[in-house]
Amino acid sequence: MADCLFCKIIAGEIPSKKIYEDDICYSFYDIDPKAPVHFLVIPKAHITGANQVNEDNSSIVGHIFAVIAQLTKQLDCGDDYRVVTNCGKMAGQSVDHLHFHVLAGRELGWPPG
Repeated sequence: MADCLFCKIIAGEIPSKKIYEDDICYSFYDIDPKAPVHFLVIPKAHITGANQVNEDNSSIVGHIFAVIAQLTKQLDCGDDYRVVTNCGKMAGQSVDHLHFHVLAGRELGWPPG
């Protein structure tokens, strides 16, 4: 998508602090971190949100969670981290591209605010 912020980051048109990249996904640090460790993992395929995951693209999400497990080990997050995806504007989704926030490094309360 030509006007998608995350597609532009993947294409290198907008700079990011990259952590990881493969053929399926891209990971980078959040520009407004809410925890000592706060990064995003996004699919390279433009999927607008969790409500667009289906039988044809669900393997992408599985791969992303495997990457999250790898990155949390690499970044010494231990077994204590949160993975969040928002679906829709009222739930806090600000970019219409599926993305997973990974937060760690401090106690995370519930409900998130």
